[in-house]
Amino acid sequence: MQLKIFIVTCVLYHSSAAEYYKTKPDFVKTCFKSDPEFDDCSRQAVQQLFNALGPGLPEIGMAPLDPLNIPKIRILQGEGPVNVNAALDNVTVTGFGQTDVLLSQVDAKTYDFYTRVRVPKMRIEGTYDLKGKILLIPLVGRGLCWFEPTNMTIDIVSDVKTYDRDGFVFFNVTAAHVKYNIGGMKLRMNNLFDGIKSLEDSTNSYLNANWRPVSESLRPILTKTIEDILLDFMQQLFNNLPGNFMIGDVKNNAVSKKTDKKV
Repeated sequence: MQLKIFIVTCVLYHSSAAEYYKTKPDFVKTCFKSDPEFDDCSRQAVQQLFNALGPGLPEIGMAPLDPLNIPKIRILQGEGPVNVNAALDNVTVTGFGQTDVLLSQVDAKTYDFYTRVRVPKMRIEGTYDLKGKILLIPLVGRGLCWFEPTNMTIDIVSDVKTYDRDGFVFFNVTAAHVKYNIGGMKLRMNNLFDGIKSLEDSTNSYLNANWRPVSESLRPILTKTIEDILLDFMQQLFNNLPGNFMIGDVKNNAVSKKTDKKV
C-alpha cells in the first residue's frame, strides 16, 4: 500500500536553547534495573511523566500535550478501501492528559521501551479539505470536522540508542512503533458535498453506524499520526532529561540493533 502522511509539527517540537535538566525534576521517579520490582516502578515513573507533559514543560520548550495543537496534517493514501487526498488545518487534539499507563518495560541491553497506555477519550478537531473515498463512498468537502475515538489502548515500542553527554547517559529515541485498539468512534464532517444537508447528514450517519470498518480503513493513517506525535515528544523530552534520572543504574550500551522492529 502506498501511503504518505506529512505532519507539520512546528508547534510540537522546538529547538530550545534552554539548559537540559541538570538536577532531577520533581516529576521524575528514579527506578533501578537491578530491582525485581522495576517494571512496576517504571510504570509509575512513566505515569508521572505523562501527568507532567499534560500542561507542558516550558523550561525546556515543550508545548502542552493536552490540548495538543498541530498546524497541519497532510494525508495522501491511494490504495485499498481508502483513497484520500486530504488536509487537516489548525488541529486540536484533547485527551492525552488523561492517559493511564498500564505497562512499562525497558530492555536490559538495548534500553528499548515497551509501553502500553489507555486513553479513555480522545477528540481531534480541525478544518478539513477532503477529496476521495472511504469504504468506497465518494467524499468531497471542506469545513469543520471532529473525530472521537474512545477506550483507546496503545502499544508503543520505542527504538532507543544511548549516548554520553556531560557525565550523563541520555536516551536517543530514533523511532516509535504503534499498534492500537479502540472501543468506539464518533465523527462529524460538516459541509460535505458543498453543504447539501441531506447528503451530509446521511453520509455522517452511515460512517458513524459503520465506525468499526471506517476505523479499520483509517488505521494506517491514524497509526502513523500517533507514531509521529509520540516520537516528537519523546525525542524532545529525552534530549533534555538525562537517562540517569529515570534509570539509576543505566549504562551506555552501544549495541547493534535491528532496524525493522515491529510491535
